[in-house]
Amino acid sequence: MRTVTRIAFLLLAMLLAVTPAAAQEKVKIGFITTLSGPQGVIGEHMKNSVELALDHLGRKIGGLPVEVIYGDDQVKPDVGKQVADEMLKRHKVHFVSGVIWSNVMLAVAPTVTAAGTFMIGTNAGPHDLAGKLCHELFFTTSWQNDQTPEAMGKYMQDQGITDVYAMAPNYAAGKDMVSGFKRYFKGKIVDEVYTKLGQTDYQAEISQLRAKNPKAVFVFYPGGMGIQFLKQYAEAGLRGQIPLYSVYTVDEISLPAVKEAASGQFETRYWSPDLKNAANEKYVNDFKKKYGKMPVFYGAQSYDGMFLIDSAVKAVKGNLADQKGMIAAMRKADYPSTRGKYTYNINHFPIQNFYLLKAVAGPGGEPVMQIQKTVFENHKDSYSKECGMKW
Repeated sequence: MRTVTRIAFLLLAMLLAVTPAAAQEKVKIGFITTLSGPQGVIGEHMKNSVELALDHLGRKIGGLPVEVIYGDDQVKPDVGKQVADEMLKRHKVHFVSGVIWSNVMLAVAPTVTAAGTFMIGTNAGPHDLAGKLCHELFFTTSWQNDQTPEAMGKYMQDQGITDVYAMAPNYAAGKDMVSGFKRYFKGKIVDEVYTKLGQTDYQAEISQLRAKNPKAVFVFYPGGMGIQFLKQYAEAGLRGQIPLYSVYTVDEISLPAVKEAASGQFETRYWSPDLKNAANEKYVNDFKKKYGKMPVFYGAQSYDGMFLIDSAVKAVKGNLADQKGMIAAMRKADYPSTRGKYTYNINHFPIQNFYLLKAVAGPGGEPVMQIQKTVFENHKDSYSKECGMKW
């Protein structure tokens, strides 16, 4: 009996000894996005793209089993922070990823990195995190907010446009977008109007715009906001009167809803479905097969985020405690990105190309976004000089 008891204790001790190691054999990723309300359509694209990336990776990350915990931030910074806290404390995730909105990211990212956990952003790129608040545990697979409107500002400046009316939602990204635009557009800003985040009725603002009679209009209205603004701009008869230029407003989410109201629309972006590289073609084709619709840049960035994490875990052979090794691996951006090969700046924001896109008639007559030209090659953000990291 004593021998049996001794054997039982030995088996129990062995079980306890291997449990922590076994727990490390699963990669846990918390993915925060918007999954409810009018902006939930963006979050759905991001979640679907994460799932497609996992399909392409054999449902593993770095060769290890993976669990993704999805969280809904409801477009609210305090909710986003609560979701991040739960992922860190209850689920004990190794990575937090996602986040659409810059005000949410400014609440989430410092919470995550302060806990000693990786934050892999796949959309929001507030200037603070590119500059003074940069952190070795923060990487993004998207862009710094100012970069895309900088490309549009340059294009419009090169076109000889003299005065512009600028509009954007009143939150961190809206301010960054207009700031980036003004960095390269040197003409007159007739007015700079900031509307409520999530607003859907723009009739009053469009009336004010009409009264100012600018030579052109520049807007940033992502998701459902863009759909409503584009429809109301066209209904007001302004599309044929005052040229409209935009960033993150006309995309593969809004095009099916606005159709001809977006015809001829110019946008600048780092990514487009028609980018010619193997990774992008596989992503676009398989997304359409699996979900029956065209993917959007929000999804491409989220897909890339999973591959970036995979490259890090693979580099350290599954040793999730080796954060230094994973940082070094991610800095190489050595994975098949949907944008093609890119590099990381000192602040862990991509150095990448930005393109001019136009809404044109696709094969079936439906509008699609198509690359017209490259505006910037290997474009760096304007805040990296404020980042104190050295590597």
